[in-house]
Amino acid sequence: MRAMQLQQTASIDSSPLVMAELQDPQPGWGQVRVKVRCCAICRTDLHVIEGELEEKQLPVIPGHQAVGIIDRVGPGCDGPPALGARVGVAWLGWTCGECEYCQSGRENLCGEAKFTGYHLPGGYADYVIADARFVYELPAVFPDVEAAPLLCAGIIGYRALLRAKPRPGCRLALYGFGSSAHVTMQIAQQRGYEVFVVTRGEKHRQLAQEMGAAWVGENASQMPRSVDSAIIFAPAGELVPAALQKLNKGGTLVLAGIHMSAIPSMDYRQHLFYERDIRS
Repeated sequence: MRAMQLQQTASIDSSPLVMAELQDPQPGWGQVRVKVRCCAICRTDLHVIEGELEEKQLPVIPGHQAVGIIDRVGPGCDGPPALGARVGVAWLGWTCGECEYCQSGRENLCGEAKFTGYHLPGGYADYVIADARFVYELPAVFPDVEAAPLLCAGIIGYRALLRAKPRPGCRLALYGFGSSAHVTMQIAQQRGYEVFVVTRGEKHRQLAQEMGAAWVGENASQMPRSVDSAIIFAPAGELVPAALQKLNKGGTLVLAGIHMSAIPSMDYRQHLFYERDIRS
């Protein structure tokens, strides 16, 4: 099969992925083989490629938003998804299934977890092998290219929104306006939340305005009102104190990124005395 391999971490500007011809992979116990139709790119892919995450075994095939058809099923796969099913392969690729987190439905916290395109070969290839427990059957309403971003941007955005604990009619701030944030905003608007967007990119600000944000700006200090909940999607730790300054008492701030620069030191009394909640 053809695959785009990362053989050495480097700036994405240097095009570090290398086309390779590899043997077609075969599914093992509890695994399925997916013939890839498309695979989206995520900022986490960039973190892996550029070495901003701890380097694992190289070479590796990145990509964790793959959509395709199951064309081969390994032993031990008795139930759905079945041969021929259209499925998605996402970031979480394997867990032990036995620890307290796996047993309580929090397998994303498993200490032995392995991730697609990082520990495991990903979707920038003709085929990807996936644990049958961690593939998602996709409804026909989503074409391939629309379904792919939902496998990371959608999952992260929706989970971050749940963690933010917004109340009916609340004000919600989004810091950074990439793929996860713009998916989150659509859900938030459908639920009647007033959305404020803070982002540096001019095109991102324009998109947020077009999508109907109540306020859009480059600097949190210019936000006209404080908010009840906030999510930081940008990998910028310096946003944390600024976001807390604009958070109402009892509000929740969610840090949604897998990678973030250092968070500046803060005056605990100023930022946290009123039971503000930080989640990640």
